[in-house]
Amino acid sequence: MNLRCWTLALGLTAYSLAEEPDQRLFPLPKAPPQDPAKVAMGRALFFDPILSATGDTACASCHHPRYAWADGRSTPLGVHSTGLGPSRRLSGATVPEVLARNTPSLLNVAFNKTMFWDNRANDLESQALIPIQAAAEMRGSAVSHEQAIPEMLKRLKTVPAYAKLSPLDVAQSLAAFERTLVTGDTPFDRYLRGDKTALTPLQEKGLEVFQRAGCTLCHNGPMLTDFKLHPIGVNDAKEPTTAFRTPTLRNLAHTGPYMHHGSMTSLEEVLLFYDKLMDQVSETLDGGDNASLPPLDPLLQRMRFLPEDHEPMLAFLKSLNSDEFDSSVPESVPSGLPVGGK
Repeated sequence: MNLRCWTLALGLTAYSLAEEPDQRLFPLPKAPPQDPAKVAMGRALFFDPILSATGDTACASCHHPRYAWADGRSTPLGVHSTGLGPSRRLSGATVPEVLARNTPSLLNVAFNKTMFWDNRANDLESQALIPIQAAAEMRGSAVSHEQAIPEMLKRLKTVPAYAKLSPLDVAQSLAAFERTLVTGDTPFDRYLRGDKTALTPLQEKGLEVFQRAGCTLCHNGPMLTDFKLHPIGVNDAKEPTTAFRTPTLRNLAHTGPYMHHGSMTSLEEVLLFYDKLMDQVSETLDGGDNASLPPLDPLLQRMRFLPEDHEPMLAFLKSLNSDEFDSSVPESVPSGLPVGGK
């Protein structure tokens, strides 16, 4: 066994002894109640480009109901862009930074324990103002990072409906609205609640495969994610980071492209990626020379995903979808600017 094999094996032992993954699956709980006034304010702010220093980008520009509150793109375009979803294009201005990570859906974020692909925020309130300060998302080069929030407040004070808002009010209102974006029961949820007819025979077999193959080592709990960072070999020259948060598997039918940089356009492609990954892990364990590979999570050694598992797995993943979610867009916003994403 070469050095890399020993490293992986030792890492697995340490991980297993210190923290055995909780592989249980639970149905999605009920949405937590929210203050209706804050929800209404948050909805207005979410679709209002006034939050951006350039006045051309709203939260809804990248998180739109038409695309299940994501954007349907591999990676998003923020300020100085026009259009919606895959047709969104730069409008000609130079973007200070490049957004390299796929836009996650906001569906069911009420149940998220962490935010962003790198877990840099612990709740929706602390997440809410970060895009407003980010140059490529909503700030542009019009103001500095330090001045982004003070300048936002100046703009809000010119609009009667927003005049008394503080940064905390903005964050809490956006968070309250986002917590209402909850889907209805999926076949999977009904099955876990006791309706054994909710899944087809093939989907039920897929659930067995999902558990037997080791997917629940990371995809567990009600959101089918452990909210932890795992390196699985998906990185590129633009991303020095190799470990990313386990994404939820809910509503995958509506939220492609997939992986942290949106490199995969279909779920079949994702399953083929894991097939190849299993081969790489096996070669490493057999003493192969994989020094050129990026770091891989030791938990991958416990996965047993086979080519014949693809069909039932795809069927099972379809049981995690729900078409029941808020898809409305306001006719106008208090600033009078064009409604973001309309």
